[in-house]
Amino acid sequence: MDMDTPRMGFFTDTSVCIGCKACEVACKEWNLVPEDGLNLTGMSYDNTVGLSADTWRHVAFIEQRKPVENPDALAMAAGGDLQWLMASDVCKHCTHAGCLDVCPTGSLFRTEFGTVVVQEDICNGCGYCVPACPYGVIDRREEDGRAWKCTLCYDRISGGQEPACAKACPTDSIQFGPLDELRERAALRVSELQGAGVTEARLYGEDPTDGVGGDGAFFLLLAEPEVYGLPPDPVVPTRDLGTMWRQVGLAALTAVAGVALAFGVGR
Repeated sequence: MDMDTPRMGFFTDTSVCIGCKACEVACKEWNLVPEDGLNLTGMSYDNTVGLSADTWRHVAFIEQRKPVENPDALAMAAGGDLQWLMASDVCKHCTHAGCLDVCPTGSLFRTEFGTVVVQEDICNGCGYCVPACPYGVIDRREEDGRAWKCTLCYDRISGGQEPACAKACPTDSIQFGPLDELRERAALRVSELQGAGVTEARLYGEDPTDGVGGDGAFFLLLAEPEVYGLPPDPVVPTRDLGTMWRQVGLAALTAVAGVALAFGVGR
């Protein structure tokens, strides 16, 4: 990463997401991502369920029943106190990216903006990156077996433009910019919401000390991460690779020494 170029990223404020799916459409149109099915799944208004090789932005619709003290018969008859949580999910562009660690061809690389991009023309379809992602983001396309995911519109930001999804978002739920500035803005937004009585407001993925070193795309949530299908404590699977290889090397040396000792004793 170029030290003169600030790390760029996304801050997604789910408190102002209206579920319009403009981000999904803009992402597909700009990046020529194939359509992923136009039939409702039966799970609310969600027709994509999650991120995949053909869904780089996914808008979740989560219906919740809010806790109600002493609900009366009328409230119960009307279905209780319901609320919708809407959130646009995307690749997290992790600081410590497991997909980068395991890619054998260099197809995955970190850009000068600190984002993680797949070069599909040199992807060999091995699939090692798929289980290496703690968020289940990266996926292989059935048609060609190669890995695909959000590039944070590398071609657009290289030309001074903002990513297509952020450009299309009508409420500024998706915000793009230098990551340090976004983190400051997000902290102020959480304080504002909590001061207004929205005690559930919290940030997810902004902490540089977490299991992935902080995300390049982080979120303001209005419920526990699990409600949105996000892992509560993500950890990059490859974090212990160095220790594992040292242990393997030590075991190999021990085995070699044992064999040499055996031959020496046998003489």
